[in-house]
Amino acid sequence: MQGPATVPAVPGLAAVPTFPIASDARLAGDSRQTRFILDLDKPVQFRAFTLADPYRVVVDLPQLNFQLPGGVGTAGRGLVKAFRYGVVMPGGSRIVFDLTGPARIAKSYVLEAANAQPPRLVLELEQVDRTAFVQALAPESRPELRPAIAEANAVTARPEERAVSPAPPQTADKRPVIVIDPGHGGDDNGTQAGGADVMEKNLVLTFGLSLRDRLEKSGKYRIVMTRTDDTFIALADRVKVARSEGAALFVSIHADALPRGEGDAQGATIYTLSDKASDSEAERLADVENKSDAIGGVSLADEPTEVADILIDLVQRETKTFSNRFARILMNEMKTTVRMHKHPLKSAGFRVLKAPDVPSVLVELGYVSNKGDLEHLVSENWRNKTVGSMAQAIDTFLAKRMVTAGPGK
Repeated sequence: MQGPATVPAVPGLAAVPTFPIASDARLAGDSRQTRFILDLDKPVQFRAFTLADPYRVVVDLPQLNFQLPGGVGTAGRGLVKAFRYGVVMPGGSRIVFDLTGPARIAKSYVLEAANAQPPRLVLELEQVDRTAFVQALAPESRPELRPAIAEANAVTARPEERAVSPAPPQTADKRPVIVIDPGHGGDDNGTQAGGADVMEKNLVLTFGLSLRDRLEKSGKYRIVMTRTDDTFIALADRVKVARSEGAALFVSIHADALPRGEGDAQGATIYTLSDKASDSEAERLADVENKSDAIGGVSLADEPTEVADILIDLVQRETKTFSNRFARILMNEMKTTVRMHKHPLKSAGFRVLKAPDVPSVLVELGYVSNKGDLEHLVSENWRNKTVGSMAQAIDTFLAKRMVTAGPGK
């Protein structure tokens, strides 16, 4: 998670909306009671909940324009060791507090502007013992029930934690969630061709939106996009979108390019996660993609705690098995309509595929460095056919998985 982030304007798109501004944040109190205050320019709705192992408090908010002073959150106080913040998905922000020990959310509320004070979000934490902390967690977040995925699903805030004027309760959407992740964005253009006129970030965004529209028409799934415009999203935050949504599938969309002098390659390739790359080309591509954060200004040295947890959890065999199964299904569907790479299934250590509890693949639609592939990538007819084959693969995979998992999985 990162600090202040701005959303760049995109030519030809509607003007970027004005997001609420967070101008300052501070902690007060001691190791028994600690208060967090966030200054805003307008009241917002939010939800707050706790997570175990390690002890954390999470606040989910609408997308904010963070204009906090430099260094805010690095020094803790009382029950809070430190906190971090950022935009985790288009339309959504998150603040994560690392706690010194178990604590409960005693109160959480938004104050209207008054007495020359701006609107404020206030979180009041109280020290509790381990037993009380765990009992306060939602069942799906309790470590004894789901030890490997304590952060997998966002929980519904308890009544005393709800924001001012909460929305009326709605029936839970039971449909499987599919997260579509158009690669790159913002300052990170990805690969480029045609004198830089054709950028990977735009090609894959157009493709991702087309895939979203096709899947939504079926009504069988709830689709979440990691980005819907020319926004930079950190790799770790893309992973968090999949985990926080409890996604049934994560599909990252990219387009490759070979450096000059390294020959020619063509066709689509489907990648899954592996600690050891399947070949030198897969290793090269993973190295390039994993540097996207550096291009977008994210410090790779300041990896959040949750991401370190994710790296440890990668040994989850079931998820890797499902990822490989979907990759094979996708290859079989795509090869009937799309030119595939001579070695269409590969694996490497892509950071964006590192959600331990979400089957994930990265699809390279083709090579912008190959004239034939580039003609396909900018073709609406080709895009429609490819979207159709991917949608069919998703139908096949999730139909089989739902049968295997049984009701309520």
